[in-house]
Amino acid sequence: MNKSKLAIGLFVAGTMTAVFGLVIVFVGPIIIDDQIVKNLVIDPKNEISYTMWKDIPVPFFMSVYFFNILNPTEVLAGEKPMVEQRGPYVYRKRLQKQNITFHPNDTVSYLEYRSYFFEPSMSVGNESDVVTIPNMLVLGAAVMMENMPIAVRLLLSATFKGFKEGPFLSKSVGELMWGYDSKLVDFLNKWFPGMLPSTGKFGLFSEFNNSNTGLFTVHTGKDDIRLIHKVNSWNGLTKLIYWRTPQCNMINGTAGQMWPPFMTKESTLPFYSPDACRSLELVYQREGTMKGIPLYRFVAPKTMFANGSDYAPNEGFCPCRQSGLLNVSSCRANAQVFISQPHFYNADPVLLDYVQGLQPTEDEHGLFIDIHPETGVPLNVSIRLQLNLYMKKVSGITETGKISEVVMPMIWFEENGYMDGAIVKTFHTNLVLLPMVMVYMQYCFLGLGLATVLGAVLLHYRGKVRPLQHMVTARCLCGWERFVWCWMGEREYVFTKLNALQVVVRGSEIKSHSLVCMGTRYCDSCTVLSSPLLPTREEALPTASANKPTHRRSPF
Repeated sequence: MNKSKLAIGLFVAGTMTAVFGLVIVFVGPIIIDDQIVKNLVIDPKNEISYTMWKDIPVPFFMSVYFFNILNPTEVLAGEKPMVEQRGPYVYRKRLQKQNITFHPNDTVSYLEYRSYFFEPSMSVGNESDVVTIPNMLVLGAAVMMENMPIAVRLLLSATFKGFKEGPFLSKSVGELMWGYDSKLVDFLNKWFPGMLPSTGKFGLFSEFNNSNTGLFTVHTGKDDIRLIHKVNSWNGLTKLIYWRTPQCNMINGTAGQMWPPFMTKESTLPFYSPDACRSLELVYQREGTMKGIPLYRFVAPKTMFANGSDYAPNEGFCPCRQSGLLNVSSCRANAQVFISQPHFYNADPVLLDYVQGLQPTEDEHGLFIDIHPETGVPLNVSIRLQLNLYMKKVSGITETGKISEVVMPMIWFEENGYMDGAIVKTFHTNLVLLPMVMVYMQYCFLGLGLATVLGAVLLHYRGKVRPLQHMVTARCLCGWERFVWCWMGEREYVFTKLNALQVVVRGSEIKSHSLVCMGTRYCDSCTVLSSPLLPTREEALPTASANKPTHRRSPF
């Protein structure tokens, strides 16, 4: 094959390969992003993602820790409470969306039901364990009635005594969690309807089990992927009515399970929490990986539960106490209940001075969500919150004794879940391995194409370069001989300079033929001496044969 044609063919092939690799560099990410968008849209046609959204396949658990009061009698006398943490008591949480209805404006409505199942093997203790905590019915009601006439307070105190309700409760974990029978509760629900948040048994989580979180309407992302999962309305409301400013009453972000894709380090995680009665927002902390999958960790900023004095935008959530506490009385039947992070983590340090036995740390008490930034899908979630009761001495209600004013921690809980098993393998294959293969392919095509083009250029260049030439010297043995006749193959050379005969021949010819020289009839023997002029291709030239040719005679 002609070297020039081969070079052209290699050049064309290399150029096409390099261009293909270059196209993948720019088009590859677009293709991947387009596939992400198509597969994330909330649509029954997207079988895998829709099933994940409808029935979350990730196992979720709620771990509950109680603050058992060690000195209730002393607390009633005005001393500082001393607590010990008991637990965790772990419950498997099942979430399932029902009444799913799609709307023409690319939104979907649903009710999400939650149920809890005790997991003894994961717990430290049993639901039969007895712990002592403040009696919310007594101490909470006392603070609520603080500004009522003294006669009303005395009547309330007499009612407590009649139903044998004291300032502290010593009951089993199961009763405190899911409710216990109380004649006082029955009485209050009969004569003061709406005073209590529940109408049946009274328990800290009695409203949560086998219940729903309200009617959510969220965007499907079909019209705009940037809106996917964002709340359009909750229970028909586009804004809340609990707080004092429009900003605090806004329903922002998603329902707290998934977020829009293509996040950056400047992104935040806003979501609406019906249990906290407000929208919350997490901020970026750091990068990381989980089982080879890249993630961004988002955490709660210190300003999340800051009071209005320390963070002006939170003024609408007041009346406030110390920073680190969220007053949820406005959405909890005016009960003096406050939400914080566990052990008052990220809260005003003065809160730790009021209670003995608290030791906040980020690793154990900070909440976080690990997100795959390309898809907005949570990989690891740990939401940690603490329930506190504001209690104090109230005149006229003897059950409050001499209790010092304190925000008393009762329980804290962690809702956590993480991807595992087959789902994380599928996630890793589709969203990590395949894009990685495409990245490697694009650089392989680029490298191969450029190498082929370079090889074609070198081949073409070698074909055009003038062949290497050498200077060959023929010297006659007869010092007085004037003419020397030389030939190589079919080429002939005649020299007329005595004893200094030279001829320029191609190196390729020297390799394939011998240079033969002879003199006249008086001196017919000549010696050929070869010396390369440019020895870059061959180290030396073959010495031509000096044998006298049999088929030619000298013309001289």
